[in-house]
Amino acid sequence: MEDGSTKIQLCGPLVVRIGEERAERRLPGRQGQLLFAYLVAHRGRPVTRDRLIDAVWPLGAPSATDSALSALLSKLRRVVDPAWVDGRSNVALRLPEGTLIDLEAAREALHRAESAVALERWSDAWGPARVALHTANRGVLADLEAPWIHDLRHEVEGIQQRALECVAATGLGLGGPEIASTERSGRRLIELSPYNEAGYCFLMEALAARDRVAEALRIYERLRELLRDELGIPPGAAAQGIHRHIVERRANA
Repeated sequence: MEDGSTKIQLCGPLVVRIGEERAERRLPGRQGQLLFAYLVAHRGRPVTRDRLIDAVWPLGAPSATDSALSALLSKLRRVVDPAWVDGRSNVALRLPEGTLIDLEAAREALHRAESAVALERWSDAWGPARVALHTANRGVLADLEAPWIHDLRHEVEGIQQRALECVAATGLGLGGPEIASTERSGRRLIELSPYNEAGYCFLMEALAARDRVAEALRIYERLRELLRDELGIPPGAAAQGIHRHIVERRANA
């Protein structure tokens, strides 16, 4: 099999492309999808049968559980290359070299984006930040439910917010029309995490950069009132510094 001919999507609904085939359609039902998705999410590491049983039957295993798992693994080996599903007491997924898994790609893209932002290499951050964001925006395994999927969703929510921060910082760094992406990202960050001051800071800076000073000051007041009323604390030093700069800029205009 050629490198890159296998693509697996965990973000959004489960999609398994092997060459030109959509193989997820041949997985053995919901349990087969849970089994394969769990092995993909933990690939390269042997997984005990007990952990697989908990992953596949989160609401309670059937009678003759061990036989049911063995039958499910056998069906899975008939859908994919049998060599991919390695082991019996402990099972590991050995995918071909060059397999693309969207969640792994998002993690790697976020790392590159955050590294570029830290170095203020805005052009280098632009593409990876959007790859991570667009992937995370799809959620995780939309049609499946299990406790271990909730853990993945929590991770992807974190990727989404960190990618939004990278997009926002990149927009400020590049300036010009990219300021609009900072504004959108700031607003989205506030929606996702209203107590995280980063979204307010990015939004204030974007609005001020577009000469919408009154709006920027109103965003600060919104943050200040939220923190005062809900937590009894003032905004942090970063938000206060941006607010002070905007006020001084307005006074000197």
